[in-house]
Amino acid sequence: EEGVNLGHWLNGQRQRKKKRKLDTSLEKRLGDVGVIWDVLKEQWENNYRLLVNFQQREGHANVPQKHKEEGVNLGKWLDGQRQQKRKGELDISLEERLEEVGVIWSFFKEQWG
Repeated sequence: EEGVNLGHWLNGQRQRKKKRKLDTSLEKRLGDVGVIWDVLKEQWENNYRLLVNFQQREGHANVPQKHKEEGVNLGKWLDGQRQQKRKGELDISLEERLEEVGVIWSFFKEQWG
């Protein structure tokens, strides 16, 4: 817009908010127009919603590796969640939510128990 890179500007506002240096009135106005403050969290929530939809439709949460939902490679995302868990990098609250919809962390372990 008029020579200003909106994405760059918005990322600056996100950084200011994170550092608690963003004016509260500006934060409120940006929130009112739908600014997403934590993009990664929002992406995770969207992918989780897609996983829930898949599970409800298919009766399981074993998403094939290359399966896409609404243009998102859901299988690849779920594989990434499994990798994070293996490395001890997946937040326990996210892990629990995935388990609630029936995510199996290790197919080998599930089959040979």
